[in-house]
Amino acid sequence: MMNWLEDNWPKSTLPLALVSLVALSFTLLPQNVALFLIAVQTPIYFLHQFEEYIRPGGFVAFFNKNMLGSNRTDWPLTKTGSFWINIPYIYVAFPVSAVLAGSISLSFGVWTVYFSILNAASHVGMFFRLGYNPGVVVSATLNIPVGVFTLWYLSTHGLISAQAHMVGFAIALVMQGSLMLWGFKVLKPKIAAAQGK
Repeated sequence: MMNWLEDNWPKSTLPLALVSLVALSFTLLPQNVALFLIAVQTPIYFLHQFEEYIRPGGFVAFFNKNMLGSNRTDWPLTKTGSFWINIPYIYVAFPVSAVLAGSISLSFGVWTVYFSILNAASHVGMFFRLGYNPGVVVSATLNIPVGVFTLWYLSTHGLISAQAHMVGFAIALVMQGSLMLWGFKVLKPKIAAAQGK
């Protein structure tokens, strides 16, 4: 069962993105623009994952070869590792935070906006260094513009405090930073160890 999930979870990204985007546009957008902008981070990130893993896909291979310097496309970042990064972060934490933003306070969802921008910025940074990488198109056209607009909207309408912004940014920075540390301080040394360096 787990092997099937690890192989097939990315196939759900486009349907989930389209269905959730339509549902949010017809139900939430007319009632609460701010909450819509937070909730819409999830379908936008599904589109981001679609580009990474389906069309054109190949993010795991790109990251292994171009970022980690592996001579294998499927190691040290594996489909299992990719699954356990994306499912808890995007399939669980993003929607749960949007629900909390709607039921308790918008502050609970602002970290998803910052995380979306930070992760997208890493793709754009990779583009300037290495050229196209899976995820960069959605990063540049949706994640960053919608994320920045969301922060502008929340700030200009005084909907969350400066402290909430700082906490949200800190959470996103820790989460994005932990991914980078895992990649370069845990996965990359495995390559050197395997090569006897």
